[in-house]
Amino acid sequence: MAVLVNEDLYARVESSLDSIRPYLRKDGGDIELVEITPELEVRVRLVGACETCPMSFMTMKAGVEENLRAAIPEITGIQEVTL
Repeated sequence: MAVLVNEDLYARVESSLDSIRPYLRKDGGDIELVEITPELEVRVRLVGACETCPMSFMTMKAGVEENLRAAIPEITGIQEVTL
């Protein structure tokens, strides 16, 4: 049975992303929350310089995923999406 995602969870995810945004913006990039699925998977998109950066994989693993999992343990996964 799918869980309804509430606004508090969105706020917590955005707050967690806000804590790493200054580092991304320093290099000309940013991150957007695309969605949180009913299964509690967070989908994000790297934008700006982060989209094409050769280190974007490390940014996702060491920065975004680590930060989100530590702040919001109920998340089941983090996925990067592209347009």
